[in-house]
Amino acid sequence: MMSERISDAEHAVMEVLWDEAPLAASEVAERVRPERGWSVRTVKTLLSRLLAKGALVHEEEGRRYLYRPTLSRDDFVARESTKLLDRMFGGRVTPLVAHLAERDQLSAKDIEEIEALLKALKS
Repeated sequence: MMSERISDAEHAVMEVLWDEAPLAASEVAERVRPERGWSVRTVKTLLSRLLAKGALVHEEEGRRYLYRPTLSRDDFVARESTKLLDRMFGGRVTPLVAHLAERDQLSAKDIEEIEALLKALKS
């Protein structure tokens, strides 16, 4: 299990590989959002960092390496969400929702979805 933080740039690479894996570095570079303007060399650097952190594994296919995530997007989101809650809100969800509500960052649709989720959790 990896414990090191994944940077925003590394996360962009992980998103590509969560959508489709295994991929070679050149294929990851082609799929990363074009506005980033990353070269294959930049992507290879990010892939190396992610390998070192244990977020990826690679296998040889001929003269190239194919990369694949070691953790699922769901596991990553769960881990990062828990870290955020622990760090900012004492591990509690209610203060987070209150914070968002106080700043008018919850739309009517958000509130409707939260109400439906709470109703489902109660039943």
